[in-house]
Amino acid sequence: MKKILVIQNKRIGDVLIASVIAQNMKTIYPDSQIDYLVYDYTTGVINNHPAIDNIIAVNEKELKQFMVMKRLIKRIKKTNYDVIFDPYTKLQSRLICYFSGADMRIGFQKRGKNPWFKFYTHTVPLLEEKTHISGKAIQDRVNMFNSFFKLPEDKIDYQPHIVLTESEKQYDALDKYNKPAIMLGVLGSTPQKSMPYQYIVSVIDYITSNYDINVLFNYAPDQKDDALNIYNQCQNKDNIIIDLYEDSIRGFITLMNKCELLVGNEGGVVHIAKALDKPTFTIFSPYVLKEHWASFEDGKLHTSIHLLEEKPNLFDEFSVEQRRKIEENPHELYRMLTPEMILTKLVPFLDFHLKAFKN
Repeated sequence: MKKILVIQNKRIGDVLIASVIAQNMKTIYPDSQIDYLVYDYTTGVINNHPAIDNIIAVNEKELKQFMVMKRLIKRIKKTNYDVIFDPYTKLQSRLICYFSGADMRIGFQKRGKNPWFKFYTHTVPLLEEKTHISGKAIQDRVNMFNSFFKLPEDKIDYQPHIVLTESEKQYDALDKYNKPAIMLGVLGSTPQKSMPYQYIVSVIDYITSNYDINVLFNYAPDQKDDALNIYNQCQNKDNIIIDLYEDSIRGFITLMNKCELLVGNEGGVVHIAKALDKPTFTIFSPYVLKEHWASFEDGKLHTSIHLLEEKPNLFDEFSVEQRRKIEENPHELYRMLTPEMILTKLVPFLDFHLKAFKN
């Protein structure tokens, strides 16, 4: 039996996307043991996944302590993994790989960098561009395993999956409301991924005025005051369910599963909605590379808007250095992505999926 470890110490969306490695490796080695090493706050997106046998949950802050890291490496080494995938590819995960004792340690080859220390036995270059509707981020992870463990193209599963328990499927918190609900990711995972509040309010007001539905807000627990600020500025408060909120990933998943669709800033919640086969409309931050993170966009089930598509001549180049400058202060550019621009693309999406509920 092969023992396989995937290290993905990053955010929720990254962990969910990396689950495609497990799905496909289980197809190749159905009797293998596949474990995931992730931060403890991300485990909700891979709980109950049939291709993942064990989750090694670590605390992000504690792992920066030498003794905690040492104990983790000892635990990994003792497990005797045959193969380790490291899509994270940072110093922390590289060290775990190197000292693991695994015969096969696979990581991404960084562009323009050739570390003198051989953390990996095998490296995979990042793809130059996407060639699949799944998007470059997923395609890179598929390429990571498929470079060494071949699957025919028609056997590859590019779609991350979230598996609900029977009790989760019976979630009934929305049953007392007499209208269908949609989820709005009103705030990004960071301030750099959030639109100006007055723009968010304009979009919410349009939705609640034109469709006979209820609206739910998704936000991080520490963003509650900001969410209430947005709510207080909205016109049609009767159509906003502000007192229903799930503060865990798994709770959000069960709630999202009962919603019709999601409209929100790019981030983990969008990937969760897609893994639940829910329609999504994504609003990208100006500094995010859309081709990396826009997955399965077909213009109907999943679609999005990005400032650089609306204003393609805004920059002479969109290099890594340029993106970093934008990320430091994206607010001026976010103001260029006006509600009118967003609604031009959002309204056809909503009309298609909510045609039965249009006023």
